[in-house]
Amino acid sequence: MKVSFAERYEGVTGSAIRQIFALLADPEIISFAGGNPAPVTFPSEALSEIAARLIREEGASILQYGGTAGVPGYLAQVKGLFEAEGLHPADNELISLTGSSQGIDLMTKAVVNPGDVVLVESPTFLGALQTFKLYQAELQGVQMDEQGMVMEDLEEKLKTYHPKFVYTIPTFQNPTGRTLPADRRRKMVELCSKYGCLILEDDPYASLRYAGQAQPSIKSFDTEGIVVKLLSFSKTISPGLRVGAAYATPEIIHKFNLGKQGQDVHTANLNQAMVAEYIKSGAYPEGIARNIAYYRGKMETMVEMAKTVFPAGTQVVAPEGGMFLWVELPEGCDATAAFGKAVENKVAYVPGTHFYYDGGHNNTMRLNFTMVDEERIRAGMKRLGKLFG
Repeated sequence: MKVSFAERYEGVTGSAIRQIFALLADPEIISFAGGNPAPVTFPSEALSEIAARLIREEGASILQYGGTAGVPGYLAQVKGLFEAEGLHPADNELISLTGSSQGIDLMTKAVVNPGDVVLVESPTFLGALQTFKLYQAELQGVQMDEQGMVMEDLEEKLKTYHPKFVYTIPTFQNPTGRTLPADRRRKMVELCSKYGCLILEDDPYASLRYAGQAQPSIKSFDTEGIVVKLLSFSKTISPGLRVGAAYATPEIIHKFNLGKQGQDVHTANLNQAMVAEYIKSGAYPEGIARNIAYYRGKMETMVEMAKTVFPAGTQVVAPEGGMFLWVELPEGCDATAAFGKAVENKVAYVPGTHFYYDGGHNNTMRLNFTMVDEERIRAGMKRLGKLFG
């Protein structure tokens, strides 16, 4: 029988990164293509001990169904993390998420009808692009410069398209690694308030800062409840636990709750409780500090190599944190077409075109440094230099 699929799947393809992973079974390939944290950074021993104790002492409740909003002890720890940023969420302004990506889905489900406009950074996280397309949103890109989203272009797009919300990764953005400065964060809130538009602040990389000064959350400038802020532990504790949170007005959180009930009922109680106990133990900031120390040298090595191996005219965004290096090759260099040749030469990256809602920009690429040691970073970058030199 031929299945008649919903129209929302028309034009939606699988994640380019997931497809690339299928090509990389060869262990000799030096892969800069992923976005995974290094397994050595996972606090496996601590989490193992916490999980065993929780099941032993609280198994009857931990292994039972739970409330959709989340485990109270987990939400208390999340609230504390937000308060450490200078934010002040009420209890009814928080909800647990099965990974912060669920927050992107729930936000879109809550406010977007087919044909509604969502503004995105150009380029942006391709997982978000997939979600927006599945809900049949019309996407429009906002220009970026070396400091992130350009506010003049944002205002023009707000006036022209009347979007439902702006999606932004303001700190160490995926894929570019750029960070939006405080004055632009404030201006974004002012503009979106002026034009009646919500903001979805997705900030999973902010804790991984290797240099420079921390920037205030966009949410800290919000006095009207227009900013929905997502929290993730995927880059700081473990992506496999699939635990995150959202902070928004009670009205929006209620819609998230309704959407989540029909999606997964609730985030796994055990995983929420494990994260809560890990934070409560005081180990969380120490773990982040270890992650930063582990990644900083890798990032510096990749930046150093990128500035020497690529042809003249190449622009390299040297990030102050996060997990990615963004490379813009001179016009005429096609990173999309060259990907197959790169794999033949035992090195891989993600062609930048996949991060643009409208494609193009074939001279760009995203490189990840978290999963490869410094020796292999040097070797892989030399291979890329030969490919494009």
